[in-house]
Formats: sequence, structure tokens, C-alpha cells
Amino acid sequence: MSKLKREFQVLLEVATALAKAVELDSLLKGLMKTLSDNMEGVEAGVVFLHDEESGELRAKAVWGYRREPAMRARLKPGESISGSVFQLGKGKIYSTQQEIERAMATISPKNRALFDEATEGWGKPQSAVAIPLMIGERKIGVLLLQCFAKDEKRFQEKDLSFFGALAGLIATAIDRVRLQDEAREARALEEANRLKGELLSILAHEMRTPLASIKGYSTALLLEGVQWEQEKQREFLEIIDAECDNLSEIVRDLLESSIIDAGFLEIEKEPILLPRLAQQAVRDVARRTKIHRFLVNFPDDFPIVEADPERIRQVLHNLLDNAVKYSPDGGLIVVRGEVRQWEVITSVADQGVGIAPEDLNRLFDKYFRVKLGSGRSVPGTGLGLPIAQTIVKNHGGRIWAESQLRKGTTLYFSLPLVEVKKKEE
Repeated sequence: MSKLKREFQVLLEVATALAKAVELDSLLKGLMKTLSDNMEGVEAGVVFLHDEESGELRAKAVWGYRREPAMRARLKPGESISGSVFQLGKGKIYSTQQEIERAMATISPKNRALFDEATEGWGKPQSAVAIPLMIGERKIGVLLLQCFAKDEKRFQEKDLSFFGALAGLIATAIDRVRLQDEAREARALEEANRLKGELLSILAHEMRTPLASIKGYSTALLLEGVQWEQEKQREFLEIIDAECDNLSEIVRDLLESSIIDAGFLEIEKEPILLPRLAQQAVRDVARRTKIHRFLVNFPDDFPIVEADPERIRQVLHNLLDNAVKYSPDGGLIVVRGEVRQWEVITSVADQGVGIAPEDLNRLFDKYFRVKLGSGRSVPGTGLGLPIAQTIVKNHGGRIWAESQLRKGTTLYFSLPLVEVKKKEE
């Protein structure tokens, strides 16, 4: 193969590798692998990228060298081969060992020690090429390639045009990935701000209603000159108690969501009886509604599973609370258990308004709440189901939903039986 064809083949392979990458790390790794597979006689290479905060050139990808010391290199503009080429903004060929040594005379003692450690056993580089990575007039880094074998063909001045084209491909790809990252960060920030605003709006609405009820009924009870019948007093106190529970639930969801986001969710597994936990959760939720009926149906031989009892009780409570909210006209809510070969499945089914397919996909998104037929959103913070999903996944289980409009919704979650089987064996 002629030299021109070989160079074209290398550029084609590099362009293909760079086009596939969507993240900087994968781009640089793919680049180095492609160069090592296709650059005959080139035994080592480094991509340095310019860090705008420190002003240094930092090694971001290497091949041929010992990775750990090479990646610790930090060059100042003007220092050694790569720093000098970066400062000048012009590529350079070093055809002899002596030229390389002269260019490296400006290297700091620390970086010299790192270079010697990275090339231990290789001997001295016999030739090198360094090309600045540039986007227009903006310098973003340097590509350094070196030959160590004395009998290999050395880099020559006429090779600069090829390496310039290679550096242009690399710089363009790096800039593309960085722009994509910046766009993603901007979209993420915009979405975070939107969700933050939405959360504040939800909280303002969700907390205003129970606070207004608590204030109204407690003020009524404290009115001077009014003698409320005992039955009426109890009714007012029950309403106050229920609204306090609503407020506690909002605060609890916010705290749980913060714990999960910070990565501090703890799971402490122990043998549990799911039917008993389901009965307890139903009792807690049932006392807060008078228009729903509840049925708990588990097989008599339902197995013991390994799980965190408090966290699974929380999952059951969140699913039951969801069922109540999605059936505002009341009806039957059924909690059912099913045993499969490697897992148990618990479901919570309601006879409520149901969920449209396009909303079903977003049901476990934070802050998402389905619109009811009247245009009102389902009450709550939109955090209960995402919290339940995280808890179930941390147990090694799954959670999902099935629904039909005006026919109700069923939420399912599974827990593995593997750990229990191992103990029995």
C-alpha cells in the first residue's frame, strides 16, 4: 500500500472512531486504540488538553506509556515538547534523539520524573511529532506521538500535513463532544430549575389546604361562647389529625427524596412476612378514607422474604396512597400477593380513573402527577412512586404499572427469593 493510501486509511479509521463517541472519555479511548492499531512504527502517544482554570496541559489519554505516571503529567505552556508546541500554535517534527532532548530541557523535575517512570524499559525516544489541537484560532490541547525503536522510520517534515489533518479531526471531535456536554448541562439546569419551580408551586398548593383546615377547625374549637357538641368536636379533631398526617407525609417525602438524591438510602434486610406488612399498611391508609374498601389477598403458604421491613412498609403505603388518590370516588382497593419461581410479586389495584398510556410512562418520574378528567392534578408532591421505585430497585426487585382509562390502575413490585433459598440450602 502506498504511503498516501495508508495515511488516508488512518484518517478514515480515526474519523470513524471519533464519530461514534458521545462522551469525551470514550472518544479519547477510541482514538488511542485506533491510532495504536493503525500507526505503524508509532509506539506511544498522549493527548494533552488545556485546562482553562489552571492554565496547564493535562494528559487525558495515553497509549504505549505506563498509564498511571503519564496521566499525572501537568505541563505549563512553553514547557517541554508539548508545552512549546501549544504555546507556538504550530506543529513540529523531532527527527532525532538529540532534538528531543533539547526540546525537553525545559521540563520540570517533577514532570521529568513522571516521564522517566512512564517510559521505564523503553529507552530514549528516537523521534517525535507534536501537533496543537485547534478550533479556529483557539488552542485546546496537543497530540504527542513518539517512536522509541532505533530501526523504525523516523518522522519527517513532509509528514506534518498528514498529522495536521489528523489533529484537525481530533480537535473537531473533542469540540463536538464538549458542545454536546454543555448543551446537556444547560438542558439539565433548565429542567432542574423548572422542576424546582414546579415543586415550590406544588408545596405551596399542597400545604396550603391542610394548613387552612387545621387553622379553621382549631380556631372554631377555640371560639369563646360556643359550646360544640362532643360528636362535632371529635369530627373537627379527626379532620385536624388527618390534615396533620397529610403534612407529615409531604415533609417525609421531601426528606426521603433528599436522602435518595444524596446517595444515603440504607437498606437493612431481615426475614419479613409481607402479608403482615400489607395488613398494617392497609390499616394505616384505611383510617384516612371512608369511601374506599380494602381487600388483602395472599396465599396461605406465602414465603418469608429478605427485605427491610420499614422500607417495604413505606413502598406499600405509597402504592396504597396512590390507589386512593387515583380513585377519588371510592371503590375497592385490592392488595394481592403472588409467588413465582425466583420472586414474589405484590400488587395494589384500584377501580379509579385510570391512566393514559402517555402518562403511564412518566408515572415514576419525580414530581409528575397525572391530570384528572376535571383538569386537576392528582394531589401530592409526585415523589411517592419515585421513592418506592428506588427502594424496590435497591432490594433487587422491579416495579411497574398497568392501567386503562376509567377502569383503574394496578401497581406491581417484586422482591427476589434468591437469598431465602440460599439460607434454606
